[in-house]
Amino acid sequence: MEIAIYLDESGDLGWKFHAPYRCGGSSRHLTIASLIVPQDKRHLPKRVIQKLYKKHGWNPNIEKKWSEMTLIERIDFAEKAKELRIKHPDIKYFAMTVKKENVLAHIRSDENKLYNYMIGLSLLEEMSNHSRVLFVPDPRSVKVESGNSMSDYLQTQLWFERNVATILDTQPQDSASNRNVQFSDMLSGVVQGHYEDGNTDPWHVLAPTINSKTLYFR
Repeated sequence: MEIAIYLDESGDLGWKFHAPYRCGGSSRHLTIASLIVPQDKRHLPKRVIQKLYKKHGWNPNIEKKWSEMTLIERIDFAEKAKELRIKHPDIKYFAMTVKKENVLAHIRSDENKLYNYMIGLSLLEEMSNHSRVLFVPDPRSVKVESGNSMSDYLQTQLWFERNVATILDTQPQDSASNRNVQFSDMLSGVVQGHYEDGNTDPWHVLAPTINSKTLYFR
């Protein structure tokens, strides 16, 4: 079976905790979120986003960012995403949130390894269930200091640690040019908003249908 995974994140990888977030300080949390969809259903999440643009009168030529959406628009997305998940159980939502203030100092020295580790914890089990995976992350997937890219890290984990023959086809695209990446950006907004800002209304709508995990919360 072949699937596509679209991934984006909310928050940042900074470590400035001396000041409030957005006022000179870094976010206290980082969330990555993924949309997992069978290849023959990739049009369905796109359709959800397209309908939101039409319903709320968003400019289709300009990406609507989560930070710019009203609470009503955010809840509307959460409701539509929940409906899609219930109607199509083979479409899945995954998320991983790290509480950055509890990350050890030596791990902070290479934040990209943390990012890759989070993606691995969130997605490797699901990836290993499929023969081929089209992986479409936001282009922030940069090389770690060791020289291994995120794609190389995940492929190595699949072949040597999971002992599966899954082929990973990584094709980074940003959310401005791919509606499914934008869908995952909104997923990450729902989860990050819950942990970072206490914006719980969209979270309470979507939570029953998303596989959400936390890291370094103790």
